Amino acid sequence: MYKNFDELASDVLALAKEILPDKLIYINSLNDKQQIILKLSDTNTSILVTEGMVINLNETLCNRIDFERNEPLIYEDISRETCLNGLKRTLADVNINAYLGIPISLFDGERFGTLCVAHHEASHFDKKSVEMLQRIARMFSYYLDLERLAYRDSLTGLYNRQYLYKYFEDFSVTEGVLFFLDLDGFKKVNDVYGHETGDLVLKEVSLRLQKFVKEPNDDAFAVRLGGDEFIINLPRISSTEEISQRAEQLINYLNTWDTEYQLSASIGIVPYSANGGVQLNTLLKNADNALYRAKAAGKNNYKIFNGYC
Repeated sequence: MYKNFDELASDVLALAKEILPDKLIYINSLNDKQQIILKLSDTNTSILVTEGMVINLNETLCNRIDFERNEPLIYEDISRETCLNGLKRTLADVNINAYLGIPISLFDGERFGTLCVAHHEASHFDKKSVEMLQRIARMFSYYLDLERLAYRDSLTGLYNRQYLYKYFEDFSVTEGVLFFLDLDGFKKVNDVYGHETGDLVLKEVSLRLQKFVKEPNDDAFAVRLGGDEFIINLPRISSTEEISQRAEQLINYLNTWDTEYQLSASIGIVPYSANGGVQLNTLLKNADNALYRAKAAGKNNYKIFNGYC
């Protein structure tokens, strides 16, 4: 496995550059509203796009790609196109006059994004080059699926225990904090409403956790350990005031439900220092001790490990 997405994307782009060495090649992710440029083959280029650039999806050529048919989209001379009047000015502003977009979809049909080729001058994309780039896109999507199987929880889509251990083993850890949370009242949901409803609750909890971790920084992530136990890793958070603020926010995220069953969360919290040499197993044990104290104190609250509990 690659250590991170950048490493994988760099290899994909290097292979693509062997096919079209004089073109700018880049990888995008797409959601319902935006296109995000994730990785460029070149940073010193006459085309004015940058890594991390976010573009309104309606203002992109990638939005015109047919993902259902999995077909590439090709414009060899945008200046001569009559069907792009709404986009010509935008493309001219970033100095793109030739475009090739190849869809990247996951095994289940979910749209991931695109592998794109751009040039400032009109260019011909021969059939063999396009087919080779399609093969590279398929290899890339296959790896993304493998990574999902290895490091994602199959029910919720959150990271799993294996990813959590890999993260602490492979990366230089900055200071941060782990939240170990357990759902209050979840057993009753399963007993009264059945496991199918319980699975729906876990999926909804996971969506709320994903929303929660997006707010502080891009390095934060959520993990499902199993059952109704979850871990949240929040790097670069160390002050007690900030930890408490985030914990209270998380409790509010998880104790409001429109249905008749009552759910909340108890949280055990353990801070960790940068490169402190503390093993993840020790952190989890300490967080579990703090979680036990939160449960014993009446649930729907949090406790911070202080070295004694």
